[in-house]
Amino acid sequence: MVTQAAPAPSPPAEATELLTVGVEEEFLLVDPDTGVAVPAVEAVLDQVSAELRGQVEREFQTSQIEIGSPPGLELSSIRHSLGLLRASLADAAERAGARLLAIGTGPIDGPVPAVVDKPRFDRMLARFRLLVPGPGNNGMHVHVGVPDPDAGVQVLNHVRPWLPILHAVTANSPFSRGEDTGYASWRSIEWERWPSVAPTPYLVNHEHYQRLIRQLISSGVMLDEGMLYWYARLSAKYPTVELRIGDVCPTVDDAVLVAALVRGLVATALDDIAAGRPPLPTDHHLLVGAHWRAAHDGLEGEAVDLSSGELRPAWDLLHQLVGRLGPALERHGDLAEVTSLLEGLRRHGSGAQRQRSVYARTGRLEDVVEDVTRQTRGENGGKR
Repeated sequence: MVTQAAPAPSPPAEATELLTVGVEEEFLLVDPDTGVAVPAVEAVLDQVSAELRGQVEREFQTSQIEIGSPPGLELSSIRHSLGLLRASLADAAERAGARLLAIGTGPIDGPVPAVVDKPRFDRMLARFRLLVPGPGNNGMHVHVGVPDPDAGVQVLNHVRPWLPILHAVTANSPFSRGEDTGYASWRSIEWERWPSVAPTPYLVNHEHYQRLIRQLISSGVMLDEGMLYWYARLSAKYPTVELRIGDVCPTVDDAVLVAALVRGLVATALDDIAAGRPPLPTDHHLLVGAHWRAAHDGLEGEAVDLSSGELRPAWDLLHQLVGRLGPALERHGDLAEVTSLLEGLRRHGSGAQRQRSVYARTGRLEDVVEDVTRQTRGENGGKR
């Protein structure tokens, strides 16, 4: 994990009512001619400027690279940081003979690049063997500052029913190994091979959270706390809640939208906790099903309404979520930006829909790679 991505401690919510937010993004490195994933991370890192190296890091496979935005209160600073980092890293990739793709997994079939040579990763391979996903599994993680671990655990209970719709918003990996998988987020399906990937369970308190971590490690399901791959968790290093459900977003606009929604969700949870409002009771198996549906349908299909267990258009649930987050979004100065970005998302579709639209027009996955390359860098306009 890129250490600079996690927000600095936030004062208690009741003191400022404003929460810091930071974003981590993972990218795929591909051959510029074939679009096949390439083990180019070391060559790309060699091309990164000295002033940005602290915000760029290796990921699990040699075909991946990660950035982390500095934490901030203003969405404009997150936008600036992500735009600068993406453009600089795209330039570095090109100098190293590769391309940078903000995509959940590699769409074009080819050899699976090796895992980065690191003792911890070696131990993971020795224990879990063939669970390594295809040519690179690239996600987005959003950190939001919380007052303390006990409040953070309560936040995890409150946000869990709303994470499937955010999962749908980020769907950006319909193609894998040269074909349409039938899923909007194939990355999610590959990622679930790991035994510690799951929706966050309902937690009694912080001690319960810590006890589960100890038990998962002692059972062999995880090597360490860093392998707690719940869709939302407490950071092991920082006073933040970390939401880690989504594919990496194709554009900076998409990433800023998700960051704003995640912060609004955490802030609304803290408001509910302060007011004594309980979290929505949610059956774990239905929650698992809701995340599967999000990975399958994405934003353009149907989603599970966890308040009723019924299917509804995913966009209806997204509008319901934004309405619920309205006061928190306004308090942070994000409401107008979120409204504008949602309008753009509605016009252009999710990342998965954009990829499928290109493929429907040309029948070439190379054209999909070309289009995602432009979106990653922001050549279609920084703001939609």
